[in-house]
Amino acid sequence: MIKSFAHKGLEKFFTTGNSVSIQAIHSKQLRLILALLNDAKQLSDLKAPALRLHALKGKRSGFFAVTVQANWRVIFQFEDGDVYVVDYLDYH
Repeated sequence: MIKSFAHKGLEKFFTTGNSVSIQAIHSKQLRLILALLNDAKQLSDLKAPALRLHALKGKRSGFFAVTVQANWRVIFQFEDGDVYVVDYLDYH
């Protein structure tokens, strides 16, 4: 279950459907990703090939990322079956 967001616009999209703070072209994929994150009980629940789940390194060590489109990712921490610090960014 998603417990916290770093990106307030993404949180608003998740809770209300308001897509003002996200790129419109990403809304369908973000809706799917957020539903999967919210339903995940373990990290392996997110290993669909299209998401390209991977662990981050360096200053983002401890975070995981899934692909939205091109360079855009949703990053998050996963701990004890819950998802924290969900962010939406172009980190490349």
